[in-house]
Amino acid sequence: MYKTTQEGEKMPENQNTEWKSKWKDEYLEWICGYANAQGGKIYIGCDDEGNVIGLQNARKLLEDVPNKIRDAMGIIVGVNLFEKEGKEYLEIDVPAYPIGISCKGIYYYRSGSTRQILTGPALEAFLLRKRGVTWDNLPMPAFSLQDIDDNAVERFKQLAAKKGRIDKSVLDEPKAVLMEKLHLMNGDYLTNAAMLLFSKDPEKWQLGAYVKIGYFETDAELIYQDEIHGSLLEQVDKIVELVYLKYMKARISYENMQRIERYFVPEDALREAILNALCHKQYQSGVPVQISVYEDRLYIANGGCLPEKWTLNNLMQKHASVPYNPNIAHVFYLAGFIESWGRGIEKICAACKNANVPVPEYTVNPGDIMIKFSAPEELVVRSIRPKVTEKVIEKVIENLDDKSLKILKLLAEDPGYKYVELAKKLSLSQKTIYLRLKRMQEDGLIERVGSARNGYWKVMVR
Repeated sequence: MYKTTQEGEKMPENQNTEWKSKWKDEYLEWICGYANAQGGKIYIGCDDEGNVIGLQNARKLLEDVPNKIRDAMGIIVGVNLFEKEGKEYLEIDVPAYPIGISCKGIYYYRSGSTRQILTGPALEAFLLRKRGVTWDNLPMPAFSLQDIDDNAVERFKQLAAKKGRIDKSVLDEPKAVLMEKLHLMNGDYLTNAAMLLFSKDPEKWQLGAYVKIGYFETDAELIYQDEIHGSLLEQVDKIVELVYLKYMKARISYENMQRIERYFVPEDALREAILNALCHKQYQSGVPVQISVYEDRLYIANGGCLPEKWTLNNLMQKHASVPYNPNIAHVFYLAGFIESWGRGIEKICAACKNANVPVPEYTVNPGDIMIKFSAPEELVVRSIRPKVTEKVIEKVIENLDDKSLKILKLLAEDPGYKYVELAKKLSLSQKTIYLRLKRMQEDGLIERVGSARNGYWKVMVR
């Protein structure tokens, strides 16, 4: 769809262009949204197809509209009178403003073809961005050097020394000096980044500073879940290990005597995707990173947004490194977790191509960014349930005593329970637990997935 201006140019309707048949004061909100985003144009006196239908009061609006905009927002925009085939219409040309603009006290933002009202953490993030300030560099007065986990600091030193991206003499400095050298001080205070990276319990200061992992049979059926807590430096390895040991199923094959395990998400790709989520997350949202695992797909979702003026195309093409939390990203870089050249998505896609699995799909929503890994059919390990009738199941369950029923219930709540944990919870010996679990396996009530050390229990009946 195109419209023709007075000069005869053709312009497509897009996210930065709107056509309106007449003026309404509610369009002030759209103007505010354009000013806070990438700018845009609104044409008054055009139908939905971009055809000029004219305005009877165009010249009066030429005087009134700038005054309405100034009174509501305190800004100046271009309001131009055009004519085509004897019909007058207006062009409202809104530039992108470097500061946050409110309309009668409310902040609006243009995203795609929608107008959003910014409130709470989203508004805070927006205003910080307009000021050129990042949330992770804000001072955290309540967090002091005494709250820093020395084990997390030592782990960073080991990783950084091995990678060699920071002078070793810096790593030998006292804790206070090291924090300064890592750009984790703002004036006399440690920053939000320091708290997330080196606190034993970041959630004491910031809700949602953890990762949730869940296994789903369907979108509505969560089978089991885990939470990963602790400093960001600790979370990375824990997440990767848990996903592969407990949540993803490998396709097993053999070459001569060698056992080959293939997962539909290569480890390098998963690790990079997790690091991206942790670096770019809007922690002030209070929502944890969420990893949803199915037998044939895996999602990673984190609260966040693309850099200003970016689209999904920018994300998928070669681009500069623009982390939402640059100070967190800097420490991750020094530790060898990431590169500093915006190659995260490139590395994810390369890892998938090398493993002959589909490259992931990205979805950018108003409040979050989601990556989806899909399994090729040859790597899908389908769940197999025993084909027993309801009557048989009922009969078997009827024969279970109270202790065995409690074991079954506990495994349904958390399939990761080990013999020693069940024994302690139920005040039974490990041998008793072992025998009861063995009997339930024989009866088809439970199934062991993986090794005794790193596997989990699958409850076959509910």
